[in-house]
Amino acid sequence: MAALSFTHNHQPSDNRRGGSHNHRHGPIVEEIEGLIKVFNDGCVERPPIAPTVSATVHPSAKVTAFDIKLSNDTWARAYIPDAAAFSPSVTLPLLVYFHGGGFCVGSAAWSCYHDFLTDLAVTARCVIVSVNYRLAPEHRLPAAYDDGVNVVSWLMKQGSNGGYSWVSKCDLSNLFLAGDSAGANIAYQVALKITNTSKNLKGVILIHPFFGGEARTFSEKQQQSKSSALTLSASDTYWRLALPRGASRDHPWCNPLVSSSARLPTTMVFMAEFDILKDRNMEMCKVMRSHGKRVEGIIHGGVGHAFHILDKSSVSRDRIHDMMYRLRNFIHP
Repeated sequence: MAALSFTHNHQPSDNRRGGSHNHRHGPIVEEIEGLIKVFNDGCVERPPIAPTVSATVHPSAKVTAFDIKLSNDTWARAYIPDAAAFSPSVTLPLLVYFHGGGFCVGSAAWSCYHDFLTDLAVTARCVIVSVNYRLAPEHRLPAAYDDGVNVVSWLMKQGSNGGYSWVSKCDLSNLFLAGDSAGANIAYQVALKITNTSKNLKGVILIHPFFGGEARTFSEKQQQSKSSALTLSASDTYWRLALPRGASRDHPWCNPLVSSSARLPTTMVFMAEFDILKDRNMEMCKVMRSHGKRVEGIIHGGVGHAFHILDKSSVSRDRIHDMMYRLRNFIHP
């Protein structure tokens, strides 16, 4: 059985999974139930846990969306608010977004991301490019970081050489990087890589950033809340699959506190009360502030990890509304 993956047209390359096919690959060596199985022979199975959708949006959304093929391995989905799409003189800030999924699962075509970013583009008044990067363990880190850097570089080149017409709707001098969970980790690392060479990067937005460390924090030790999607066991498995072989959770890609973040621009960090990562994220904000950086930290109560794409409750909807307007104010100070 081939690894289940999402191609540019968002169709799984192989829908076979589980059952009598497992013996072909030997024993399972890593598993997060319902999300990913890694077999002894290196084959990877990802059940279709979320619907994948095309770039089509309803006319009432007031957004134009379309997909861009960047290479054989990566593509992106762009969202342009009608305010810019149909107004020749209007340009908007550019937000490059990275989806979550522990570096191992997820897609820019997942309906939860498509819906969230469609709304965010209008509310925050920005052009969004959502990156579909390579996944681990087939492509361990730094593959996702390299994909992020390449997408940003490609966008800047399009702006300078008069490439795709839609790029003219982007104010490339107002670039922001954002993501949730592992995607926030990617945004952070991409920012570190480009900040010395790009004066266009104005800010970084980290939603429940996925970091770790060998020492456990208080919130990681607590009993997992039913209101949060990320467990400590799943977190550890993601890191084993994503980091270079043999690396510990104190690798700087996992634990940013072992290296300097002083080069980052202004940063906004969203945290969730029931997220096991809350204490680690709070400590990260504290360290960044100690380096003299402007960091705005927001904790949303009553919700868990990645609630903005996973939780449909009324409490979550209120928090999502607050998140989007804070994002707008960050992008348009």
